[in-house]
Amino acid sequence: MAKVLVVYVTTTGNTEKMAGAIAEGAKGAGADVTLKAVSDASVAELAGYDVIAFGSPAMGSEVIEEGEMEPFFSEAVASLSGKKVAVFGSYDWGDGEWLRTWEERCKEAGAVIAAEGLKAHLEPDDDAIAECKAWGAKLN
Repeated sequence: MAKVLVVYVTTTGNTEKMAGAIAEGAKGAGADVTLKAVSDASVAELAGYDVIAFGSPAMGSEVIEEGEMEPFFSEAVASLSGKKVAVFGSYDWGDGEWLRTWEERCKEAGAVIAAEGLKAHLEPDDDAIAECKAWGAKLN
């Protein structure tokens, strides 16, 4: 059974809804899942997980949230080599560039991509929630 950490930041609640559905999907697939807001997580605890799913909405010119997630991720990146990682989040404009850039940063750090980046436009609807659950099941 994989130990999965879903760590996220949310500004409007959309990414939080995605995170909850992802955690539910991973649990349904048999994973031992911990769901945490980035403000409650520490980089040191990442070592205790087999898979880490990072979630952030797209901000500004399609970048991850800069107040909490960017500093956390920048510190965490050094510990991602060989770790299974996936990224997700919600957006309002653009085409998901922030997820591709974020995933590339993970790869450059030596992480193994557990699932292709997942995005939802604004508030996730029922279809997007179902997609989040299916994506979460891949993290196990």
